[in-house]
This record gives sequence, structure tokens and C-alpha cells, in this order.
Amino acid sequence: MNEVDNTMKKLLLLTSGGDCPGLNGVIRAVVKAAEHDGNWQVYGSRRAYCGVLEKPNDIIHLTSEVVAGIHVRGGTILETVNKGNPTAFPAEIAGEQVFIDRSDELISIIKQLGFDAVINIGGDGSHRVSQHLFEHGLNIVGVPKTIDNDLYGTDYTIGFQTAVDTATEAIDRLIPTAQSHNRVIVTEVMGRDAGWICLHSAIAAGAEVALIPEIPYDIEAIKAKLTSRFDKGHGFANIVISEGAKPVAGGVVSKQSNELGYENPVLGGIAEQLASQIRVALDLDVRVTVLGHIQRGGTPNAFDRVLAAEFGVQAFELVKRGQFGFIPVSKDGEIKPISLKEATSEYRVIPLEHPLITSARAMGMCLGE
Repeated sequence: MNEVDNTMKKLLLLTSGGDCPGLNGVIRAVVKAAEHDGNWQVYGSRRAYCGVLEKPNDIIHLTSEVVAGIHVRGGTILETVNKGNPTAFPAEIAGEQVFIDRSDELISIIKQLGFDAVINIGGDGSHRVSQHLFEHGLNIVGVPKTIDNDLYGTDYTIGFQTAVDTATEAIDRLIPTAQSHNRVIVTEVMGRDAGWICLHSAIAAGAEVALIPEIPYDIEAIKAKLTSRFDKGHGFANIVISEGAKPVAGGVVSKQSNELGYENPVLGGIAEQLASQIRVALDLDVRVTVLGHIQRGGTPNAFDRVLAAEFGVQAFELVKRGQFGFIPVSKDGEIKPISLKEATSEYRVIPLEHPLITSARAMGMCLGE
């Protein structure tokens, strides 16, 4: 890491957890706001906190030249990891794979490197770590990102709207082939515990069935909906299902990850399980499409680019004011700060009385009830 001007304050920026469209837009906004202010240098830690904890420190100086034009690119120029939690960092001791708490070491290194503040761009899990580090003395500010839109306290997170666009376009493309072949097509989208992507894309694309984690589904309700769509073999239907959806009498379909440091089970397969049930029960031609990480990639749409710029600027303003332990959120059309503690106090699922659910039901969409 090269010093430029020791008289200026130093800000460390990182992206943690899963990638999503819009991360580069936040990075660019922070850097441009800092340069406009004139009193801060911005640096980036590669691969989240690993860039600080791994030797030598993998930290780069971020200037307007480095971030020029990156807001239109997906992913993150700083790279990211979802298994580098400093409170449970994977390590090997005496030949055994273990997890150790390196929080104090991390904070000590950040301070030794002369950083006055940290901005962490992350989701619910990442900001639980942010809150922990803040409680242990780190000057840290958060930025909300995740395609799942499941961070509490904000109406929108960076990456969500682009992921919905991607899923909607995919379902739009599947509808003509379902109609042409008199098929049922089941599209599996991301959404571990919250069905925001599923419900938004299903309504946008006009799907007949949307199955979300918040409402365990009854196969009999789905069979009744599909039966009404077919007449002597003629007809078609599109089903959108969250990867975390589950039947009334069952659980999510998942497997345990074999990656050290990755805590969550790997979801996937619920669409194929549902398709098999439908084939047996109704003797229909059923096909499955799993969108997977396609939803994470690609160029961020205009909404996410604007949101990224707003969040990046407001995060830098929080740093300037010394308002640490906070995160800017989008609420009722405004960008405002809330505490990291509040943002991680609950998990943001879709309330059963949410207008989207009411609208879906009113239009005759089957939610598996």
C-alpha cells in the first residue's frame, strides 16, 4: 500500500459477502465524493477483510482514474468472499481446520495502517459483523447490498432491482416456449429466506404460480391451478419458485457446503422436486430452469446505479460527520441513516399483508395456499 499524503485522512473501503450489480457504483461514488471533499484518501481492501488479514496486506489506492466508468460493470473491482468472517475466520492449527476470532487483530491492523474509518458494503450477515466490529472499537459505516432485498430497515438494497429485471426477462423468454409446447415450466430463482425476487418477477412476467419461503405451499393448490390451465392436453403455465420455498409438510432442499468458512447450506433443487410431483400427479410435460448466479451478474440497471450513487455519497457523509455504527437506507423515497444495530435487528421477509401479496391474490395468482 503506497502512501500519497500523510496529512489527509484515510478511508478503507471493502465489499463483503455475495456479489451483486451496483457494487462498483458505490465504490465510484465514495471515491468521487472523497476527492470532491479534498480531505480524504480512499483505499480498497481486496476480498473483504482478507485484504487486511492476509499477508502482505492486499490493499490498493482508489482514485478517480481507478474507478472511472466502473459503475456500469457488474461484480466488484475489489473482489469479495462470503467465508472471510473475522469473528470466525477459517484457519488450520496443528493440521486441523478450525475457526478463530480475529476481530481484535483486524481492528489493530486497520489502525496501525493509519485508517480513520471503514465503509463495508454488505448484506445482513456482513453487517452483523460490522456491528460486532463497531462494538469493539472500529469506526465503521455500512452500505446495504444484496439481491435478496432482505436487509431490515430499507425498502431496497443494491442489486435487487437488477436481479428482478434479469429474472423477469428469463421468465418472459420461457413463456412462449411453454405456450408452444403446452408445457409447465418451473423457474427457480434466488431467495434463501425471503421471496422478494420471486414475487416481483412472477408478477412482472405474469406467472400463474409464485412460491415463496414465507408461505409453505400445498401441492393440492398447485395441482388445482394447473388443472384449470389445461384442457385435454392444451394449455401452458409458468411457475416461479424461490430456492428457499418449502412444502407445508417438508423442508427446504439443500446440501451442506464443503467449503471451510461458508456457514450456510447450499440451496437448490426445490424446482426439480416440485416438477417431479406435478409430472406424477397430472401427467404434464414439465421442464425446469434454474437461474442461479445469472441473477447476480450483468450490468446494473439505472435504478441500481442511482441507488449505488446515493448510498455511496451518504456513507461518505456519515464518515465525515463521524457518525459511525450507522448505515444509509432507502425508506419511503428518502435516503436516511439508521444504526447498524437496527438494520440487523430483524430479517426482512415479505409480510403476509404486504400489498404485493394482496395484488397477486387479487389477480388470481396461486401462492400455494
